[in-house]
Amino acid sequence: MMSLQTLKQNSFPVENVVGLSGISWERFNKIQSDFDGVPSVKLTYTKGLLEIMAPISDEHEYVKSNVGELLGTYMREKHIRFYKRGGFTLKKEGYSSGEPDESYCIGTNKEIPDIVIEVIITSGTLNKLEVYKPLNIPEVWFWKKKQLQIFHLTDGEYQQVTRSHFFSDLDLETLQHYIDYSDQYDAVIEFQKTIREMNKNGK
Repeated sequence: MMSLQTLKQNSFPVENVVGLSGISWERFNKIQSDFDGVPSVKLTYTKGLLEIMAPISDEHEYVKSNVGELLGTYMREKHIRFYKRGGFTLKKEGYSSGEPDESYCIGTNKEIPDIVIEVIITSGTLNKLEVYKPLNIPEVWFWKKKQLQIFHLTDGEYQQVTRSHFFSDLDLETLQHYIDYSDQYDAVIEFQKTIREMNKNGK
């Protein structure tokens, strides 16, 4: 199985981010339709600002997959009912549009997910929290500069927190440790053992 270290040692496409300002909602929709069916391009829009990311790198997809596998393992081991929604477009008509790398509904399946996850390999200038705020998404998770960050919506504003409000006993440093594993399969197996040990000890 290919590890993250292996990815870094090979010549894979590097993500590029282009930012445009003064883009109307109507123009954004036209640009978005022009890119329909092009999976290697990701568009994010809010307040007249548009970011176009291309191509989506192998490192980006590898980290996204790691985080998704580990979170799924955690929720199953903790018997937390969840619905994986993937990276579909979340849009507030006339205002914002974003495509998270992953998203989850906790407890029940909903139109708007409870958690969205963004993997950021190449930073842009657009504040992605502003993209999700109009949709009242409770939590936005970022993997940026090899670190996880969680922002929880409180009184209409996102505040950085040290633990998810949905997973109060999930330590971010522990999760980060397994995200950094060189092998995804081993990471999931070892993380599963850690959770079961915590469950046994009543933590």
